[in-house]
Amino acid sequence: MPLWQPVLLAALAGGMGWGIRGQYGHETGAMIAGLLVSLVLVFLLCPQAALLPAARAVAMGTITIGFGGSMTYGQTVGLTHDAPLIGNWAALRWGMFGLAIKGGIWIGFAGLFLGMGLGSVRYRAREVLFLMLAMLALYAFGVWALNRPFDPAHKTLPWIYFSDDWHWEPGADLKPRRECWGGLLFALLGAWAWVSAIRRDRLARNLEWWGMVGGALGFPLGQSLQAFHAWNPELFKTGIWLRLDPVMNWWNWMETTFGAIMGACLGLGLWLNSRHIALPENSSSRGNEAHAFTLNEATATTSTGNSHVTLALEWVLVSLHVTLLVLAEFGSVRAISSFYDLGLVLALIPMVAVAGGRWWPFFLVFPITALPIAGKTIRQLVYREQAIGLVPGWLLYGILPLVLTILAAIWFAWGSNRELSAGEFARRSLLICTWLYFGLNYAFFHFPWPWTTWTSRTPNALAFTFCAVGLTLATIWISPKGHRADS
Repeated sequence: MPLWQPVLLAALAGGMGWGIRGQYGHETGAMIAGLLVSLVLVFLLCPQAALLPAARAVAMGTITIGFGGSMTYGQTVGLTHDAPLIGNWAALRWGMFGLAIKGGIWIGFAGLFLGMGLGSVRYRAREVLFLMLAMLALYAFGVWALNRPFDPAHKTLPWIYFSDDWHWEPGADLKPRRECWGGLLFALLGAWAWVSAIRRDRLARNLEWWGMVGGALGFPLGQSLQAFHAWNPELFKTGIWLRLDPVMNWWNWMETTFGAIMGACLGLGLWLNSRHIALPENSSSRGNEAHAFTLNEATATTSTGNSHVTLALEWVLVSLHVTLLVLAEFGSVRAISSFYDLGLVLALIPMVAVAGGRWWPFFLVFPITALPIAGKTIRQLVYREQAIGLVPGWLLYGILPLVLTILAAIWFAWGSNRELSAGEFARRSLLICTWLYFGLNYAFFHFPWPWTTWTSRTPNALAFTFCAVGLTLATIWISPKGHRADS
């Protein structure tokens, strides 16, 4: 496998996915990038692996990239480009340092858990449950240690604080934001220590650092574009910029650049550590049992490998998680929204269910990830902007995407997946997910066709089109050599 393939294609996946996240936000929006990057890397580097373990790895990479969505970073970005701080090099340096810290934590989780899914160590559902609970405890301790005290009314803030405060703007009327990066840092380091020292998972250990490098480079480098534009407005008043600058969404370009760099680093890191990838082979002596199952098998409790969740319990967990997710994203119950808004809590049920279930990995990859994105598209276009009618809006942006993803999850998880390897699963899933999220985002952008009058959405839409076409061509030209040897 040539180096350029995982680096370039993961960069395309990360750039488009993180750029699309800009419209949807928070933990569930970040999962788009985690999904696309994880699918690319499984497609390229694990083509002959068994389907179910690979789907688990993709699902784990998808869920955990959402942890960092709990962090506030708008004011950290503001330290580098807000009008009152232009020319303040100390604020610029501090803001960029804060973005590096937050970005490293954010993508470090994705690298760690993707490595856990792809490595030689098998993690049972019970272990994952204990790990998630331990991470929540470490999170609480880290917030207490690094993100307290927080009393804006008396101008009392944590001793390490990366949002805007009176140190930078002494006489301003500010609204400091509550930070939680310290809690996530403690949770990340605790998980890393456990997989490294106790479980001795070399791939997870190494890929976490590559994820941290990707985030620590990607966030500040992406923001450098936006800060340079804010600090040097005169450079954008001549030449081609006279026409292009008014339609440039510099914030979205920051996000797209961040995603491309972090994806490239994860691709490079996994390529360099590919010898540690140890998923079961699709052509193993157990044949289909490694990744496919019949209806009778599905209804029984499995004690093989790391699957310990009955079909009935899987559906209970799906129902519980989806209910809480919908209420948190779209409901008005503040207690549920506050509880489920923390990425570690949001991921607790999915992580345990993915580690122990046979259906959950596929449902997480498809409808569970798509649900909040489809819902936010409907909320924006049908209710807020009224850009489309109620019935066609729900049909095009809600019902059809969810029906498609549910059918895809069922097809891969049961019956039709018997002849598929991980590479073929990732190839087909990448095509579905790439164009699904591209299409929903294009609608969110009000279909900014390049031959019509350009808006602030057009340049980013062109970049996403380039990424989507590039990923599509890759799935056509690069063949995952993963069909069963005896098929």
